[in-house]
Amino acid sequence: MRRRLTITIVGVVAGALALAGLGTLVLARRSSQRELQRDLVEQARAVAAAADDVAARPAAIAAIRQALKLENATLARLQPRTRTWLDLPAGVTNDDLAPLAAGTAASGHHGRLVYAAASTPTPRGRVAVVLTRKLPSAGGGLGFFLIAAALALVIAGVVGDRLGHRIAKPLEKAEAATRRIATGDLDARVPVSDAADPEVASLATSINTMAENLARLRGLERNFLLSVSHDLRTPLTSIRGFAEAIADGATDDDVRAAGVIAAEARRLERLVGDLLDLARLDARQFSFDVRDIDVADVVTDTAEGFRPAAAAAGVELALRLESDDAPLLGRTDPERLAQVVANLVENALKFARSRIDVVVERGDRHITLVVTDDGPGIPSEDLDRVFDRLYQPNRDGEVKPRQVGSGLGLAIVAELIAAMDGTVHATAAPDGGTRMIVTLRASSTSSA
Repeated sequence: MRRRLTITIVGVVAGALALAGLGTLVLARRSSQRELQRDLVEQARAVAAAADDVAARPAAIAAIRQALKLENATLARLQPRTRTWLDLPAGVTNDDLAPLAAGTAASGHHGRLVYAAASTPTPRGRVAVVLTRKLPSAGGGLGFFLIAAALALVIAGVVGDRLGHRIAKPLEKAEAATRRIATGDLDARVPVSDAADPEVASLATSINTMAENLARLRGLERNFLLSVSHDLRTPLTSIRGFAEAIADGATDDDVRAAGVIAAEARRLERLVGDLLDLARLDARQFSFDVRDIDVADVVTDTAEGFRPAAAAAGVELALRLESDDAPLLGRTDPERLAQVVANLVENALKFARSRIDVVVERGDRHITLVVTDDGPGIPSEDLDRVFDRLYQPNRDGEVKPRQVGSGLGLAIVAELIAAMDGTVHATAAPDGGTRMIVTLRASSTSSA
């Protein structure tokens, strides 16, 4: 890459120099031609004014040519019958002197040869003073330009090599780091120098951030697999133990054993259901029946279903509906909304110390569902990540979760709410604990 960048820079500089040199040469040549033509016209007119004296002294023409450093200087005579000029210098034709017929001076050039002519009447007939001079060669200026161009190309080569090193070296390090990351080495990082260009530093930072996120996701995946393995192993162990006890006649209470087996089977069914829900959401195979419903009814029915579990855990479940005795009509899927409420209340029940509040509020264009627990809360830096898949918040405090889940419940909530054109986010509760806030679209027929 360094070589290609250096060659490109040198090529661009060479092209720019060629264009600039050619343009300068053409402009300088045209300017010199015009200036020389003006000088020759003035000189031709001055000599023509003294044409009689010049004609009387043949050596005068040679003196004028030498003094004015001319290529040639002649007195051309007009042939009355043919209206042509005789004794013209080499390189000048009768057509070139056509303007003399109108009484004006004639001037022009043929290649490097520049000419000018002025006519005047004499006792011997009309004569024209024709002066010619060659443009000076651009050899001296061209040599200087070539030297300067060579020096510029050398500088361009050095700058290109330095710039290529400055750009290519960090890119080579970034390529090496990304190759290591691609092979599974998530500890690979791109070194970021304080003197690095902002764009290169930004690229390196982005790659390092990507590696950190991948490492974090790998850790979450490992924790998730451990959690799922534990959630599967524990009920399976219970089911197998009680089933073997029943088969061997080693238990005195078959009903209790069957109840444990049924409860653990339901626990397994819930876990597998969560995994299948996420899989269907990923494949966009989840069916939604979005319509106008009374959100308060769905929230009430679902939350009340957790009241026995809350009472058994010593937690008060408080439900408040701010509906002004009017239906809270929202545009959503009742079954999916019930699943969202169940996941949020179940999650709150894991950590609540003594109270869970479920509140439904009416807005101008939306309906808000708020589930608050008085548990230990979630660290502020983790609030934006609690809805990530495989993520389990590390809640601080003395209160431990009553049961360890797989970390899928809140991820399913986020997916379902997004699919129903709503929003969900987590905040810290004012008095401690965590507050989950869901916003749903209000029905167009709902009164404000």
